[in-house]
Amino acid sequence: MSVAAPSISACPACVAAPSAEDIAARAAAAAGDSGLVLSLPTVHCAVCISDVERALSSMPGVRSARVNLTLKRVSVAAEPQVTAEKLIQRLDAIGYPAHELDPGLLSVTETDKRSHDLLMRLGVAGFSMMNIMLLSVAVWSGAEAATRDMFHWISAAIALPTLAFSGQPFFKSAWVSLKARRLGMDVPISLALVLASAISLFETFNGGEHAYFDAAVSLCFFLLAGRYLDYRSRAAARSAAEELAALEVPRATKLEAGEERVVPIAALRAGDLVRIRPGARMPVDGIVTEGASEIDRSLLTGETLPVVAGEGSALSAGEVNLTGPLIVRVTAAGKDSSLHRMADLVAVAENARTRYTSLADRMARAYSPVVHLMALAAFSVWLYLTRDVRVSVNVAAAVLIITCPCALALAVPAVVTAASGKLFRKGFLIKDGTALERLAEVDTVVFDKTGTLTLGEPEAQDIAAHPRPELEIVAALAGASSHPLSRSLARALQAEGIRPAPVVDLAEVPGAGIEGRLAGDRVRLGRAEWLGAEGGERTATWFSRAGGPAVEFAFADRPRPGAAEAVRGLIAGGKRVILLSGDSEVPVAALAGTLGIPEWQSAMRPEEKAARIAALTAAGHRVLMVGDGLNDTAALAGAHVSISPASALDAARTASDIVLLGQDLEPLSDAVRIAVTTRRRIKQNFALSLAYNLVAVPVALVGLATPLIAALAMSASSITVSLNALRLK
Repeated sequence: MSVAAPSISACPACVAAPSAEDIAARAAAAAGDSGLVLSLPTVHCAVCISDVERALSSMPGVRSARVNLTLKRVSVAAEPQVTAEKLIQRLDAIGYPAHELDPGLLSVTETDKRSHDLLMRLGVAGFSMMNIMLLSVAVWSGAEAATRDMFHWISAAIALPTLAFSGQPFFKSAWVSLKARRLGMDVPISLALVLASAISLFETFNGGEHAYFDAAVSLCFFLLAGRYLDYRSRAAARSAAEELAALEVPRATKLEAGEERVVPIAALRAGDLVRIRPGARMPVDGIVTEGASEIDRSLLTGETLPVVAGEGSALSAGEVNLTGPLIVRVTAAGKDSSLHRMADLVAVAENARTRYTSLADRMARAYSPVVHLMALAAFSVWLYLTRDVRVSVNVAAAVLIITCPCALALAVPAVVTAASGKLFRKGFLIKDGTALERLAEVDTVVFDKTGTLTLGEPEAQDIAAHPRPELEIVAALAGASSHPLSRSLARALQAEGIRPAPVVDLAEVPGAGIEGRLAGDRVRLGRAEWLGAEGGERTATWFSRAGGPAVEFAFADRPRPGAAEAVRGLIAGGKRVILLSGDSEVPVAALAGTLGIPEWQSAMRPEEKAARIAALTAAGHRVLMVGDGLNDTAALAGAHVSISPASALDAARTASDIVLLGQDLEPLSDAVRIAVTTRRRIKQNFALSLAYNLVAVPVALVGLATPLIAALAMSASSITVSLNALRLK
């Protein structure tokens, strides 16, 4: 299947290539293989593409692997025995975490195709406009009779096919509006293009002195430029609900009469037994009937540390089993699972937010009927006064062209494009056309903690305080464990040049830690209670040798660079700042105190975050939500405007309106200030366009403006609006 991604700027390595999913699907179908799609949240450049494709293509049974950098996905055509788990393990080994996506739940979008289509029509209109202008120079210089008529006919031969082709976006939109019995902004635009062409053709047939093909094509060019800018600034995001649904594990290992069988999730029913291997994501909601392990819930709840799960523990779809095999009795699967219910929350929130209309849309509702009424009035009055249809039509066309909403159409996209460029240089990527308008209205900012205000990576503290022989044993134990704290500790020790000791008989004890033997002594690394120690409030893992006293290795999740400055800037700007986290109370309170956030709440589930956002909205607040995890997607979609870091999960980035490209949060308060300035510039552009109409419309109504003069005046107003937008830079 082919999936196109809306994107403001596409990577050169993938923009010209066909869809990765499309290629993989064709390759898989041709060879009778399975097609697998994996999400790659951390890929960001052509080197990443090369690394991932080379690593996967070298695996036995893999026929092809194709990365789509815009979508941050890799599509693999492989033999049936190649599983997503094997691919994920291979990618994790080279430093690229991955999640399986269900290709059947990923929608097809036409965003890139539409963008290219508009650009092509804009190019045709621009090329034709320049050629017709060259021909018009001869007419303006005094060409007469047959020479003038010849130039008019050549202009017609260029202009009419150009308008039929390049004007299609306006004509189609106008036709849809008329069928719905309403007057959209494209109705007067289309009428102006048709009238200008018809009058010009009539004058050419009758050997008239003036034809306005150059005006009609210029009008089309300027309007297409505005439409293209608007479309690029919108970069309509794919549905976050679809991304969430695609994150659901598409298959599970079902136990039947003691035998394992891989089945689709849709085939599971409540009461079925499924086996969940270490490292696998939970495909269903269920109760553990056998086994013990540690469960990573960070994607769903934002909890920093894994939780112990044993017989009787309730697990949810989307959680990750870390250390031990589990047998789970299904309580809900597929559309009934908690992960799917979260997707439903996001969909509801998205639908509510799309009811917001931009300033341009609100202005157009009042503008379009007035334009048509003025043109009709001009035609009627001049026909009554002169009894000359030709003169009346010319005046009506001049009124339509001079009042054509070209400046109005450019008022928003020109400013948004300029502001988007400025914000891009500060590390922000605008995904939604109304995001800046909404950002300018916010009075409350809600932050997630892990991965948003912090880097989401616990780091070992005070390693140098421990003796080197002890660190070598810890390095061996940590390197053999899949626990997040152990992995972090192993990386820190490796960076310090600590070589692992020759520990043997390494074994991970689910829910407790890892142990082994060194010179006959038992060595352990894991939870405090397992080692007979008393754990404190800090995040830590513990080490002991031969049953001796346990030694603590503490961890801290560092605040994201610029987090404190961003909070100070927002509070100084009069914004209410709130921290909502799924993490436990102690780390949340500590971070709030460090950053100076007065309001905070811990241990919040995804639906509770969304409910808090909804309550703030119902109280009249305009909320900016900044978050990065699955547990934030419903809140991101439900907020008035939302921001997520580039390191966020695909679903969170999709649900957000703005993406923070770098790690530094400090420019966040600048982004809010720029949004306020942008809104002010948009209003100024509307004022300029209305002032222009107040001057130009009376001139057209009294018959002092030909369609050509009207087109020139309209162009001048468009240029003025664009120059005012550029002041943002």
